[in-house]
Amino acid sequence: MIGSLLGLVALAAYPPAPGDLQFANIGDLKLQSGQTLRDCRVGYRVFGLLDAAKDNVVLWPTWYLGTSADLAGNIRPGGPADPTKFCVIAVDALTNGVSTSPSNSKLQHDSAFPTVGIRDMVKSQHSMLEKMGITHLRAVMGISMGGIQAFQWITAYPDFMDEAIPIVGSPRPSSYDLMFYTAGIKALTAAIKKPDAREDLIRTYGDYFMLALNTPTFYASHTKRDGAVANMDGFSQGLLRWDPYDMLTGLQAVTDQDIFKPFGEDEAKAAAAVHAKLFVISASQDHCVNPAPALEFAGLLGAATMVLDDPEGHSSPGAEWAKVNPAVEKFLETR
Repeated sequence: MIGSLLGLVALAAYPPAPGDLQFANIGDLKLQSGQTLRDCRVGYRVFGLLDAAKDNVVLWPTWYLGTSADLAGNIRPGGPADPTKFCVIAVDALTNGVSTSPSNSKLQHDSAFPTVGIRDMVKSQHSMLEKMGITHLRAVMGISMGGIQAFQWITAYPDFMDEAIPIVGSPRPSSYDLMFYTAGIKALTAAIKKPDAREDLIRTYGDYFMLALNTPTFYASHTKRDGAVANMDGFSQGLLRWDPYDMLTGLQAVTDQDIFKPFGEDEAKAAAAVHAKLFVISASQDHCVNPAPALEFAGLLGAATMVLDDPEGHSSPGAEWAKVNPAVEKFLETR
């Protein structure tokens, strides 16, 4: 039952309600950089019941600048991971302002925060699951940076899950992605170094970020000329609530990610290490995460793929949930 599951990680008189934010205390976490993340905590929310065999868990890590609260609205009957069929755990990735991040770390605040990579995010989630008594996942799935984490899961812990569903994610950035992310890193680094200009620089980062979420075709056909700039201002204003160190550290993690590095950059060796069944969902017009690396890796694995052609680009999964949801549901239910 869910109460017994949550009792493993929460010292409370009564188990939390389904979907409540909880934290797993990991302690000091050794990072891939050789540094140590002190007093690490991982936030998560549980939806649905854990079955007796503890083999119906779907782990859903957050996207960049996303939280488990943002994921909660997608975890419903008819959604891609139905909590009436699975025990779905939405987990807050390190650096997102909920799990241990530059903004909330008491021991390593903001500039004192160590370098955290996607591999470290996954390692912290693996430790969280161990503390919960979960030794195997039915699946790991995620969108954008969540999909990037899903790719890391299948190579770092190849026997820990049956299936993986990376959605608009990538095993490593393409050359275009590196250029795009590096431009963002420059903007955020400048914002941190120039407090007097911080708001303007973050707004500029937001403008550039928003342009990449969709395509020129989408904006030209869906945004009126007299409302276009106001649209950008609204999105950029939303970024001002984020700690710039959180944004920068998360973006650096995405930029530095490469699942092939432990295999000497040999993609075939990395593919041979994968034991999970894979379903890769990409967007052909994605301007945030180029689809080529994910589809090429899927080809090496003989994995199932779905390519979305919607002009919303990186936001295509949201635009095409009517197509994506049943496909994910079918994949999860087919063994």
